[in-house]
Amino acid sequence: MRKISLDALVRDHLERVATRSAGRSAETVYGGHEHVLRQTLLTLAAGASLAEHENPGEATLLVLRGRLVLRSGDDSWEGRADDLLVIPQARHSVEALEDTAFLLSVVQRS
Repeated sequence: MRKISLDALVRDHLERVATRSAGRSAETVYGGHEHVLRQTLLTLAAGASLAEHENPGEATLLVLRGRLVLRSGDDSWEGRADDLLVIPQARHSVEALEDTAFLLSVVQRS
C-alpha cells in the first residue's frame, strides 16, 4: 500500500513550472511499463500546451487545479478543477488557460 498526496505534488510541480522555460512538469505517480494503468501528474503554466499527439489507449484527464482546453479536430472541451474529461480516441492537444495541474490516467493498448 502506498499513499500519495496529490495536493503536495501539485504545489511542488506548479512551483517548478514557474521557473521552467517550457512551462510544464510531469511525474508518474502510479504505473509504468510494468503496469497496464499509468497515472501521471502534469502541470502547465498559463499559456503552455501539450502539442497534438496520439492517444495511446483509453484515457481520462482529471483537472486538479486551474483551467485548460482539450482539443481534438474541430471539437474542444474546457476543464476546470474537479472536471473529468474523457480523452477522445484521436489526435488531441491540451492548453492551459491558467496555471493548471491535472492527473492523466491511461490504460495502454496492447
